[in-house]
Amino acid sequence: MSEYVSKSTLQRLPFYLDALQTKLARGEKYASSSQLAKELNLNEVQVRKDLASASRSGGKPKVGYEIQELISDIKLFLGCHRIDKAVLVGVGSLGTALLGYKGFKDYGLEIIKAFDKNESIIGNKIKGIEISELSSIKDTIKENNVRIGIITVPAQYAQEVADTLIDAGVKAIWNFAPTRITVPEEILIQNENMASSLAVLSKHLQNKIENEK
Repeated sequence: MSEYVSKSTLQRLPFYLDALQTKLARGEKYASSSQLAKELNLNEVQVRKDLASASRSGGKPKVGYEIQELISDIKLFLGCHRIDKAVLVGVGSLGTALLGYKGFKDYGLEIIKAFDKNESIIGNKIKGIEISELSSIKDTIKENNVRIGIITVPAQYAQEVADTLIDAGVKAIWNFAPTRITVPEEILIQNENMASSLAVLSKHLQNKIENEK
């Protein structure tokens, strides 16, 4: 098991985990890197390296990895056993969807409260999570030792919200706003720009269509 892995490897590990859990549910006991590579349309050498970074025991010749053991290793490596508390700012359509996603806990994330400036929803619960005024966010973060802030506000408010979260004490930001935000060097940030992803997808689709003509 490697202590350091690339960001791309970390991004692939959850896909392996999902595939392995599907295999386990089907009653399978072993999985090889070649099988996973074929199922996920990935390079076999890369899959082998990725799994080696998370596996404590490695695979067995001609058999592969013991699925239950590899699932446990990947979960341990990703920190799924540790629950990190998070707050979400911006309860629009995307924010509401994220509040309703139950899969976060499988990967060690729990959204404990959401914040918005819309007075019509403040004090209510959405997907079982209380919506509060942004002015109370610092107390929530400090009292609950929250380390992650999730931003789902319009682009023009993202930097201000990020500054508020950092001032309140979060150590990492998951940004879904369609803009880049500036954070201090010690703050971890993950940007999820759906417009950018769509642009890449659309371009690849256009190229594929043109090549098929």
